Amino acid sequence: MTFRSPWLLLLLALVPGVVAAYVRSRRRRAQRSAELSEQGLVATPLPAKGQKRRHVPFALFVAALTLLVVGVARPMTTVKTPKREGTVILAMDVSNSMRADDMKPSRLDAAKAAARAFVERQPPAVRVGVVAFGDSAVVVQTPTNAQEDVLRSIDRLTPEGGTSLGLGLVTALSAIAGKPLVIDAEALASDAGAVDIGYYGSASVVLFSDGEELSRPDPLDVAEVASVAGVRVHTIGVGTEAGAVVDVNGFSVATEMHPELLREVASLTGGSYHQADDGEGLVAISDSIDLRFKIVTEHTEVTGLFSAAGAVLLLVGAVLSVLWFGRVL
Repeated sequence: MTFRSPWLLLLLALVPGVVAAYVRSRRRRAQRSAELSEQGLVATPLPAKGQKRRHVPFALFVAALTLLVVGVARPMTTVKTPKREGTVILAMDVSNSMRADDMKPSRLDAAKAAARAFVERQPPAVRVGVVAFGDSAVVVQTPTNAQEDVLRSIDRLTPEGGTSLGLGLVTALSAIAGKPLVIDAEALASDAGAVDIGYYGSASVVLFSDGEELSRPDPLDVAEVASVAGVRVHTIGVGTEAGAVVDVNGFSVATEMHPELLREVASLTGGSYHQADDGEGLVAISDSIDLRFKIVTEHTEVTGLFSAAGAVLLLVGAVLSVLWFGRVL
């Protein structure tokens, strides 16, 4: 046990003083009774049961005082409690093709709007993180219950670079695991299902992309790794199959959405595929998030428990004193 205000424990020095004062008071009372006895004025002695009881209320008072002083020092303890929790990583494609305006005002803006709507639907039990990927990938928001932080990280995304769906998925799995995962490309190519990163059955990835894939690792291989880890990947198609032309470094580049790859990734992991403008689909993804109980270790202040116990002892001591002796102490 630790204390937020440990210096207040110095007040415990008052306890021996209170006990000493009580002992002196009892001795003076005994001396006074002896003097009255010598004068022939003998006080009525307490019965044997009363003799045993007379110190009980004071003992309860001292115990209550000790508990209250400890409570004032704000004690902290480590408590393990079950908590229902789920984790969702939003993997956002921020490649140059997301500049295309076949979804207004652009694919990336449409993806942001859908992602914000998804985040706002999540209950407090769901932690949400954000990964941005192009030809590289980075965790821009670690999983958190603070929705405002997640929404701000989504708003900051800007398009640049090429596209690597596979790297985006690897980074999303790293965000779920809470540590960088080293997933060897050769191991993926030979037997992706044998790559063990642990089990995360209460986690999901929601991947927003137009489905264009320009570099390794193969997203289907990474999807197999996610499947073995119990992570479902839901994919959100952003754009149209008719496509559009975007300007990249002064060059006009035609880009179109490739839903086939996104459907395959989702299918391999037991997830689902939807279009970014499919509001009902996003709701269905929210409802499918698997919340599981996990044991969470929390450092909790228990001042209330000590204060309540002290107050109860004071009350019990006062009631017993009145019932037995007709007065408080």
